[in-house]
Amino acid sequence: MKKLLAIALTALLVLSLAATGLADTVTIAVPNDATNEGRALLLLQSAGVLTLKEDAGITAQKNDVAEFKTAEIDFNEVEAAMVANVLPDVDYAIINNNYALDFGLNPVKDSLLIEDADSPYVNVVCVKEGNETSDLAKALAAAVLSQKVADYINATYDGAAISTVAEPTDGFDATVDYAALAGQTISIACSPTPHAQILKVAAEILAEKDIKLDIIEFTDYVQPNSVVEAGDVFANYFAHQPYQDNFNAENGTHLVTIAGVHVEPMALYGGKQADLTALGIAK
Repeated sequence: MKKLLAIALTALLVLSLAATGLADTVTIAVPNDATNEGRALLLLQSAGVLTLKEDAGITAQKNDVAEFKTAEIDFNEVEAAMVANVLPDVDYAIINNNYALDFGLNPVKDSLLIEDADSPYVNVVCVKEGNETSDLAKALAAAVLSQKVADYINATYDGAAISTVAEPTDGFDATVDYAALAGQTISIACSPTPHAQILKVAAEILAEKDIKLDIIEFTDYVQPNSVVEAGDVFANYFAHQPYQDNFNAENGTHLVTIAGVHVEPMALYGGKQADLTALGIAK
């Protein structure tokens, strides 16, 4: 009798799932910090995979999903720098572009879903509050907002990183006393790809005025802010504006943006799945 009951319940479950029109549960790895997890969920919402609660906002988390529209999803929340590492163990992963590039993925060619280039997630250069009007900050901002840097970004990353600078500079700020800065060093914390690569172009510009740019690489999303807040490093360039805003709010830090440089469209990649069939959508 118990065996018959179990069979009947199983049959009912199968019929129930079929009635919903949803595929079997799929696993998707997403970054576990508020702004990047929210960004990943917004990507899935834009693709028609799910609907978020109306008040979820850009810091949405998995509990803010109001409805799964095409497939039941089990979210695997992972530190942003480690999401690419778990790709073979999940159906899909939504990875920040800098970490995707480090992992050998091409965000444009290898992804199954990718954000539009028109994105509010602009990667920014930040300093500690109080330093934003200094000549060092102005010189750094002018260099990263230069035509030379914009051309490098657009020529190098094939859409994986896109310059957002509407009015590029010639690399210099006419209000800065560059002679007084000669021989000085600007230290900046960053992630390896693409930020450190982009900063090497800015370093060439600053070197023309005998200013050294000391590029210090980190592979996480906390230390670059901590060292700037502590005053150990002058600036950082590794994260987008919503992340920095949320970091300040949650940690009581005083990071101020001096330049918005580029966007990196976040993307979904296949792990165990080679296409979007398991999500019930077409690319």
